[in-house]
Amino acid sequence: MARRGRSGAALVIAMGTLAAACAAPGSNSPQPAATSAAAPSTAPTCGTAPITMNGYFETGFPLPKALTTEFTKQHPNVTWNVREDQFAVITQNAPRVLADNPPDLMRLPQVSELVKDNLLKNLDGYAKVFGWDKWPASQLEQLRLGPGGRPRGEGSLYALGLNSSMTGIFYNKKLAAKIGMSAPPATLAQLDAAMDKAKKAGITPIVQFNGGATGGLAFPLQDLMASYGPAAPINDWIFQKPGATIDTPSNLQAVQHLERWIKAGYFQKDVNAVDYATMMSRFIDGQGLFMFNGDWESGNLDKQLPGDVGFSLMPPAQEGGKRAAMSAPLTFGIAANAKNADCAAFFLNWVATDKRAREIGVEVGGSRPMGPADAYMPEVAADKVTAATLAAGADISKDNGAMDFIANATGAIYAKSWTPQLQKLVAGQQKPQELLKAVQADYTSQLEGN
Repeated sequence: MARRGRSGAALVIAMGTLAAACAAPGSNSPQPAATSAAAPSTAPTCGTAPITMNGYFETGFPLPKALTTEFTKQHPNVTWNVREDQFAVITQNAPRVLADNPPDLMRLPQVSELVKDNLLKNLDGYAKVFGWDKWPASQLEQLRLGPGGRPRGEGSLYALGLNSSMTGIFYNKKLAAKIGMSAPPATLAQLDAAMDKAKKAGITPIVQFNGGATGGLAFPLQDLMASYGPAAPINDWIFQKPGATIDTPSNLQAVQHLERWIKAGYFQKDVNAVDYATMMSRFIDGQGLFMFNGDWESGNLDKQLPGDVGFSLMPPAQEGGKRAAMSAPLTFGIAANAKNADCAAFFLNWVATDKRAREIGVEVGGSRPMGPADAYMPEVAADKVTAATLAAGADISKDNGAMDFIANATGAIYAKSWTPQLQKLVAGQQKPQELLKAVQADYTSQLEGN
């Protein structure tokens, strides 16, 4: 859900044999995975004495800092010392930072290996005392892990989301009008036709990033997978269910379709050299019709291009078909040995329950905050792209079409497999039928190595 997906995905080179501890709020002492300490009778707080919280956040995304700023306004005794890095750097640094200089709150990449290495605090005690376990179960499913970090989707809670992010297709309304596109495409064939019209009109059909260690062609690829096949088998693969595979006939159709877009010239020629920031700059400058990205940019686009950006989910291959999308929490966790774990948990609960925090989640984050099913939701003007992303999120929930990000299947699969394989596809050095086989082989090797 990089952001990259944000939703989070990435390279984590962490090995270990201990399951993450099951500990009560405030306890930093590892306990056997089979035991669970009782939750305290009262919810932890940040107290009234001066306290400095250490955070490790992702650069370029304003939501976490906007929330910490508001938190300090409401709780003046709490100040924040925040370090920021690009997501690719965080994914590489995560094990070392969590072990050597554990932050109180950290933007997390793929979490399985971090849990296996006992680097993240088990949040079950906090979930009981704050009532997180009474939220809709689907909100927390992707953040639960079994003993030793697998399988995902069940077991103890090791992270929480600042919101629930989702990917889809942003489009420039002014450029769309130039090719006669007055509404989002309803089928994959209509999307192809719009791209072809844009290309013939001298408009770059898709502005996308695919440079660096965490490339962005995984976004449109997963959307195409959602068009051609059901979400459940993809989630099974991401959650490391026994026997799951990414090398399926419908996923092959998705890669073949992506290759057709590449060969048709629908992406900018230098897509393999474009980073995320450059993609955003180009889209905001009106240099392309479509952009595959997440709703975390909705608030930014409402400010940069007010009224000029639309959003839709990836259309199905057949009209009337169910829609699916990558939808995952913007994941944050607490280091196993965090100095101020109780305050960090109090902050995470505040993000989900405080009225102003939830408004910031929508206004700045562009997506639905996590929290109780009946939690307050601010109104959003109908002409804002944020309104479109929130509506799309409701559609995904109705169709039960939420998928985790394919880059989250293992700690190394994004940087070591998906990104280089997709870069080779762009360069004409890889074939669709071989790409999925290569990724599946890497996946199996990585699971066996763990």
